[in-house]
Amino acid sequence: MKKLYAGKTKDVYALDNGNVLLKFKDDCTGKDGVFDPGENTVGLTIEGIGKANLKSSVYYFEMLKKAGIKTHYVSADIENATMEVLPAECFGKAQGGNGLEVICRLVATGSFIRRYGEYIKDGTVIDGGYVECTFKNDAKGDPLVTSEGLAVLGVMSPEMFESMKQQTLKITKIVADDLKTIGCDLWDIKFEFGYNNGEVILIDEIASGNMRVYKDGKIVDPVELTKLINER
Repeated sequence: MKKLYAGKTKDVYALDNGNVLLKFKDDCTGKDGVFDPGENTVGLTIEGIGKANLKSSVYYFEMLKKAGIKTHYVSADIENATMEVLPAECFGKAQGGNGLEVICRLVATGSFIRRYGEYIKDGTVIDGGYVECTFKNDAKGDPLVTSEGLAVLGVMSPEMFESMKQQTLKITKIVADDLKTIGCDLWDIKFEFGYNNGEVILIDEIASGNMRVYKDGKIVDPVELTKLINER
């Protein structure tokens, strides 16, 4: 296999059949030995976390497949921490990966409150969910971009954005409904999308590190959330 890219938490390889292989690693983003999904550098290694994250991603990808939602997921080998996926053209500019993040907010908090706190209280439920996009650019603070902006910049057409938005709302509801079965409330979640054979599809992973989840009024640590998802 030809290695296409060495990421912080996954390595990417080209397969002979035209698909791509993702190798999940035990490296985690963080700082000073503390796991933090918001950090942009590898800060520590947690033994077995690569397999655990893959297992929970596969769990949700299989769920989406049953719901008739197409993603890049093809198959997985949990023991070897690998997932075969369809190739997809990424949106935006980022070295070795996607340059666009899609966030679905079910509850107003975090950066949403920092931006709009004079209009809405922290913890306010957002009926129906709210979808927004940011470019991955640490130097510029991951700037927000509208659907019109994405079209002007040549990143995606309005039709592609609408498809991505509707998929995001559907996928978020599926994940949120599932988390409720283990007593957890999803507040917001990040996704990445790509373009494959004329379709906008979900790519990358559905990881606990990309979710803000509460249980019994307290935020759930991503590592603990992965355990809750996998050990039911």
